[in-house]
Amino acid sequence: MHVRGVARIDRRTKNLVKRLTPGDIAVISHPNLDGLAARSLLCVRPRAVVNTARSTTGDYPNAGPLTLVRAGIVLLDNVGEKIMEKIKEGQVIEIVEDKIYLEGALIGSGELLREDMLQKKMEEARRKMNGVLAGFIRNTIEHARSEIGLVTGEYRLPSLRTRIEGRHALVVVRGESYKEDLKAIRSYIREVRPVLIGVDGGADAIVEFGYRPDLIVGDMDSVSDEALLSGAEVVVHAYPDGRSPGLKRIKDLDLPAAIFAAPGTSEDIAMLLAYEKGAELIVIVGAHFCVEDFLEKGRRGMGSTFLVRMKIGSVLVDAKGVSKLYRGRLCARHVAQIFLAALLPVGIVIFVSPVTRELLHLIFLQFKLFLGI
Repeated sequence: MHVRGVARIDRRTKNLVKRLTPGDIAVISHPNLDGLAARSLLCVRPRAVVNTARSTTGDYPNAGPLTLVRAGIVLLDNVGEKIMEKIKEGQVIEIVEDKIYLEGALIGSGELLREDMLQKKMEEARRKMNGVLAGFIRNTIEHARSEIGLVTGEYRLPSLRTRIEGRHALVVVRGESYKEDLKAIRSYIREVRPVLIGVDGGADAIVEFGYRPDLIVGDMDSVSDEALLSGAEVVVHAYPDGRSPGLKRIKDLDLPAAIFAAPGTSEDIAMLLAYEKGAELIVIVGAHFCVEDFLEKGRRGMGSTFLVRMKIGSVLVDAKGVSKLYRGRLCARHVAQIFLAALLPVGIVIFVSPVTRELLHLIFLQFKLFLGI
């Protein structure tokens, strides 16, 4: 195996994919490469991915590495952090088997991951999941005790300009299958016109689909300047003690912002905010809720998410996976049935209308004269 390409380097995969072009070699630092990151890389079609960390530790069955390798992307794993100091953005590097070369000099090596190897690791990780799940549940209960103030009114809600009361709210998170699910509910967005709430990078997903977010909620670490400058109202998620690292970025852009100091994830507080502000229905796309989702995000429990969903469950619709609900194909038989169904009322009108019957009789006589019969 011999691969050559331009190196693009970033410790944050979601930032790197913005600069990648087909045929590049992506150099990342992403332990337990998650499915969303793998698919975002796959969309750009790099020639290879070099990971300084272990793409799968075996702690749980993360699908990211297998997704890349099955698509024919070379994945060189666990090469070590020092490789990022040896390569500069834009330099041409070569991968020969499990070694990396720059201008003919060996600069690093790792483990070349193959499909059979990854399948074996996935099977081993699945066998451990009962123990992982038990620990996850214990952590969830423990965190729920400490974060219960999130749903009991302990943390003050910010004032908003955006009117939510009595309207539907669509909360968009850039999570698993968010693109497919947004496509599936386009007619809902067009007809109902819900309040569009982007959670960090979810705001970019809203912009990508041709809409403008009404509200952007999050710690502002993964949303683009374009989305922030779209005119949306901004709510910065701060720590319970009031510290807000993301606020500096908003101030640098000279944008006004409200602060919501509370525990939990940004998607939790976005849903809670919509609920407390009187949303009639909350639809969420791309949310994290299953164990694998939280493990991929590096969280060992989901206390706040559990509490928030318990509180708002009566008005919550989780659209995650809705795109997979029905994937029927329109075949010729269906088209014929639709066509015949459309002809039926036309036929009835023709039959009951004397004027139409006379017109058809004249056309028939003209046809007979033309044929000489």
